[in-house]
Amino acid sequence: MKAISPVELTVFKNRFASICDEMGVALCRASFSPNIKERKDFSCALFDARARLVAQAAHIPVHLGSMPLSVQAAIGAFRLGPGDMVILNDPYAGGTHLPDITLVSPVFLGKRNSPTFYVANRAHHSDVGGHSPGSMPLTDHLEQEGVIIAPTLFMRKGRLNQKWLSNFLRQVRTPKERRADLFAQQSANRLGMKRLEAMTKAYGEKKMGRAMKAYQDYENRITRQAIKKIPRGQYYFTDFLDDDGLSRKKIPISVSLRVHAKGVEVDFSNSADQVSGPLNATYAITLSAVAYVFRCLVLALTGENCCSLDAIDLKTRVGSVVHSRYP
Repeated sequence: MKAISPVELTVFKNRFASICDEMGVALCRASFSPNIKERKDFSCALFDARARLVAQAAHIPVHLGSMPLSVQAAIGAFRLGPGDMVILNDPYAGGTHLPDITLVSPVFLGKRNSPTFYVANRAHHSDVGGHSPGSMPLTDHLEQEGVIIAPTLFMRKGRLNQKWLSNFLRQVRTPKERRADLFAQQSANRLGMKRLEAMTKAYGEKKMGRAMKAYQDYENRITRQAIKKIPRGQYYFTDFLDDDGLSRKKIPISVSLRVHAKGVEVDFSNSADQVSGPLNATYAITLSAVAYVFRCLVLALTGENCCSLDAIDLKTRVGSVVHSRYP
C-alpha cells in the first residue's frame, strides 16, 4: 500500500477539518436558538467506518470524547441505509445533558451496502421540556430534566419521522424553534455528506481510506510523544464540588495519574459516590473532559492541536460521581 506523504497528510488533515468547519457555519447560520446561533454551543465531526473520530472542528472541545460514543450507540441500534439519520440525547448513550441533541448520518459511496464514513453534529437546544425553562432544573431524576431521546430514526430512507417529531414538539416549550434547529442540524449533516462525496470523487475511495488511517496514526504518535515528555511516575490530586444543590455535603473528585512507557492511566475510582443532585457525570462526560485536557497538553508540548485516546487508559468506578448509573 502506497504511503501518504507528509504534504498529502497535511492537505487531507485540513480538508477533513474544513468539512467540519463548513458544517458548523451552515448549522450556525440556519439555526434559531441563541445557544446555537450566538453562543455557538455545537460541534460537528467526521468519523470513519468503525465510528472512530477522524476530524472535529474547533467548536466545543469537551464533545471530543463523547461524540464517538453517540455514533457507536446510533449504529448499534440500527442497520443504517442511505437516507437514514439517527437522533439522540441520552447521556447513557454517549450524550451530555439533555439539551444537547446529536444527529448521526451514514455516508454511502458507490454501490457499497455499508457506510464508508459517518458525519454527526451536536447542538445545545434552548429547551427540551422538563421542570424548568432551559431544561437544566435542580432535580434528582433524569426524566425531570426533559425529553430523553434514545437512539431514534429521525429520517428513514430520506423520509422524516413525522410521528416522532410531532410527539417531541408537543413536550417542549418552544416547538417552532426546536423544529427549525433540528432541520438546521439535518442540513449540516447533509452538507458534510455532500463534501465527503465530492472529496472522495476527487481522490478516490482507497486514498481517502489511507489518508484517514494515516491521520489517525499520526495523532496517536503525536499523543504518545507528548506523554513521553512527562516524567514517569504516579501523581495524585483531589478537589471538591461545594455541594450537589440538594445537600451541603462536599463532593470529592480524586484522580490518580500513572505515566508509564506505553502511555498513561487516568484513574478516578476513588471519587465520591454519585449524588442525588444533577451534578453527576456519565462515563462519556468524564472521557470528554480527560480528552480535552490531553489535547491541551499535546498542544503545549508538541504544538499540534490533536489528541488520540489510544494512549490513554481511563478507569472509573460505576456508581461514582464521574460514572453515574441511571437515573
